[in-house]
Amino acid sequence: MSILPDNRWTRAIAPALLIHVSIGTVYCWSVFKQLIADRMKVPAGTIEWGFSLAIFFLGMSAAFLGPMVERDIKKSALISMVCFVVGFAGTGMSVELNFLPGVFIFYGAIMGVGLGVGYLTPVKNLMLWFKDNKGLATGIAVAGFGLAKAIASPVMEWLIEGVGLVKMFYILALVYAILMFVGFLLIKRPQGYVYEPDAQVSRGSIMRRPVFWAIWLAFYINITCGLALISQEKDILRDVLRQLPSYSGLDDSAFAVAIAGTVGVVLAVDAVFNTVGRLGFSTLSDHFARRETAYVIIFVMSIAVCVVEIATGGIDNALLWVVLAMLFLVNAGYGGGFSTLPVLLDQHFGIKAVSTTHGLALSAWAMAGLSGNQLASFVVNHADDQAHRYATLIPILAVLYAIALVSIIWVSRRRTRAAIADDRAEV
Repeated sequence: MSILPDNRWTRAIAPALLIHVSIGTVYCWSVFKQLIADRMKVPAGTIEWGFSLAIFFLGMSAAFLGPMVERDIKKSALISMVCFVVGFAGTGMSVELNFLPGVFIFYGAIMGVGLGVGYLTPVKNLMLWFKDNKGLATGIAVAGFGLAKAIASPVMEWLIEGVGLVKMFYILALVYAILMFVGFLLIKRPQGYVYEPDAQVSRGSIMRRPVFWAIWLAFYINITCGLALISQEKDILRDVLRQLPSYSGLDDSAFAVAIAGTVGVVLAVDAVFNTVGRLGFSTLSDHFARRETAYVIIFVMSIAVCVVEIATGGIDNALLWVVLAMLFLVNAGYGGGFSTLPVLLDQHFGIKAVSTTHGLALSAWAMAGLSGNQLASFVVNHADDQAHRYATLIPILAVLYAIALVSIIWVSRRRTRAAIADDRAEV
């Protein structure tokens, strides 16, 4: 007999947070990437492939292993734990041995598989336990993934300063092993749930439906635009702050010291908006007749802040409030896109196939992980006027968000027509 109450808080919420807060530390890459590059004496751009591969393997493992998560949630939780912990510890070992391919193998491939399986594992379980508030439930879990950076980054910096880079990996690998193992022990489907293999939808049938690809496109664009802006936000902030009277007379070293605190605060607030977006938009979707409405709000909001920046020349004219509004709200929409996705897929494909459809849709994350940063770098580096290079990026993001908006409106209208047809058939 279990000593813990068998309810949705212990069997769904607690394990979801334990797993997602652990694997979400993939976003702490910026804390130690330069240290790895310096130690291995390679360019930072070369090391950057470790993170890109982790996101790529996250998306692709989710796409291919979604049916396994549907079948056996305990097995998927265990696989996630083993792959993530081995990948994290193996990264430390690779750094210790100065073995560059090991960083790509362990942090990129092995840990990436743990990320993909672990990201999927709690989602359907939450939706089964919280049938009346699916958006809220998935928002809590995915918020844990987004909040992990804010929790782990200072811990990593403290450990690196105290015990060194390599030992930081080993110590946190042990911590994550404990957290994820407890999550594995706790996670459980609701009483009465029975896996029905004959009722599962094949990946082929899902991928033959245009509505899936319209959702995939909207999700892909939201991540690509979010990553494109987020990857440049430190440089954008430096450009804007450099133009302010209080900083304009400082030399480069004094300027870097003077703005460090401001940039740190902005990045922390960014994380808060990302987390609130994950909770807020998915919870908001619970109150709409169509889950697409949450995405419509995200895209309209993102287009609006980009248009305001273009109209005011916020970056070039050092209008800090315009730039901050754009960064904060795009971050909120970026996070909200992740948390609203599972319930949107449930609406169109049903709860029985949600791990499979969610996994397939996360392949968009894999593609965006390879294209988002690169899009921003290409646009910034090839701008005709390098003095205004960051402002050049914003109109492109506005156009992409508009395409995503059209795609999600098409999804909504298609569902409306299908519902009308069903009602007529019943009559």
